[in-house]
Amino acid sequence: MTTEIILHYRPCENDPTQLSKIAEKVIQDFPTRPQSRFIPWFPYDGSRLPVKPKRSPPAISREAVEDVKRSLTIFEQEVNSPSYDCTVGLLEFQPRLTRRPSMLWRSLDVQAPPGQLQEPSEQGQQRKRRAWSVSLPSSQCPGEILPLSKKLQDTLKTLSLHSLYRARWTIEHTICNHQTLEDIWAKLNRIIRHNELPSCNATIQRHLSQIWVFCDIIYCEYVGNLLKKRLALTGKINLFVHKYGVIFSM
Repeated sequence: MTTEIILHYRPCENDPTQLSKIAEKVIQDFPTRPQSRFIPWFPYDGSRLPVKPKRSPPAISREAVEDVKRSLTIFEQEVNSPSYDCTVGLLEFQPRLTRRPSMLWRSLDVQAPPGQLQEPSEQGQQRKRRAWSVSLPSSQCPGEILPLSKKLQDTLKTLSLHSLYRARWTIEHTICNHQTLEDIWAKLNRIIRHNELPSCNATIQRHLSQIWVFCDIIYCEYVGNLLKKRLALTGKINLFVHKYGVIFSM
């Protein structure tokens, strides 16, 4: 009686001596040991069931039985298929990799509001626009940060909010003072890039025509005043806190 062995190996492990040893070990009988006699943990005399179910077993409909039979038939066909090579599609078992696989990137197609369409690139495709900007951690805080105003302190005391709670300034497109939202976003990116806004990160919501600037409440008034001054905002900006809504405006 002959035994056919198919041995898959990586290109770096093509030593014939080692491969023959591996094949010999595969066809050896598995070591066995006698099993000990099973002793149940409950008294059982064979006359009745040791455990009685509380409820009767569920009734299985004929449709469910047919579904199980169809699934088993499909599974058996797949198992009995002559193609059972488990290395198909695995790069490490390929004889030679001519090139590294390229990574696929998926970009989110977001429709911009009218008048704020992105400019086409040299290849005629639309330019990818960043949607988030995060300030780098810094141990140095601006020295001109003043304590919170009494009005905001009273609000925090009423709502039992800590000064390190995160809040969000909302910049609407209606207060951009004849600037597009993309212009404001570009200026804000430069400000955050130079770490002028402590503990801030921002995102542009183009489908809402809004820019959200997140910061700690302890810096919120400093951040709000700097946003209005540097971005030349003409209207009111609102400070939003999750689960509490707008708690402050300037």
